[in-house]
Amino acid sequence: MSGVSGEPSQGPSGEGKRPEPSGVDLARVALRAAKEQARARGAAAQQKKQARRGGGLRSGARADGRDPLPLGAAINRLITERGWETPAAVGGVMGRWPQIVGEDLANHCVPLRYDEDPDERVLTVQCDSTAWATQLRLLAPQLVARLNADLGHGTVRLIKVLGPGGPQRRFGPLRAPGSTGPGDTYG
Repeated sequence: MSGVSGEPSQGPSGEGKRPEPSGVDLARVALRAAKEQARARGAAAQQKKQARRGGGLRSGARADGRDPLPLGAAINRLITERGWETPAAVGGVMGRWPQIVGEDLANHCVPLRYDEDPDERVLTVQCDSTAWATQLRLLAPQLVARLNADLGHGTVRLIKVLGPGGPQRRFGPLRAPGSTGPGDTYG
């Protein structure tokens, strides 16, 4: 029975026959293929042109990773990408040292460096007199607790306190032969 009821005729396999594409359909397919090829050639030409100008890819109307950032956001992104959160936080502590330890202690004790090795995590502080060094050694456990509350648990494990430095060792023309410097006074 052929298509009296308006249904397409079925072949021996039971599938419906599709009509052969007409001239208009073939033209549409050819036009679509030509447009895609032209689009691809245009994109390649645009990339070549930008590469010649040295610009590379340019940012479009929407935000992406190539857009300029405010300085603070760029610095925060750099700190996070490089894993510098702890050293940056400790650097902030060194800048806020008087607010953390108090004005009296800050006038006599200065933080020198922070060893960020996970086994160490030592903050080295130098005092201008042995009395202030002793005072800081007594306050060290409380100060470590205060720093860890501010920076995060385990950031500082130990405070190494240095006393005042000795006199400058100068080796000049008035040195006695065989001496090791100003500390060599008793034979």
